[in-house]
Amino acid sequence: MKDYHCCATCKHFKIEKKSSNIAYFCSRLGYQTKTNYKFNCWDPKEQIKNLMAGRNKK
Repeated sequence: MKDYHCCATCKHFKIEKKSSNIAYFCSRLGYQTKTNYKFNCWDPKEQIKNLMAGRNKK
């Protein structure tokens, strides 16, 4: 889990493209974040859940 737990792998993570820059946003918390931030409300995307399940089987 430690390899996957970050905002970029959370289902609430959104990318907002603005005129000259890109902003990373948490739709659950309602504010800007960064890809490598970690919060206790982390809820991984389905793809990440599958990767973690595959790693646990080895």
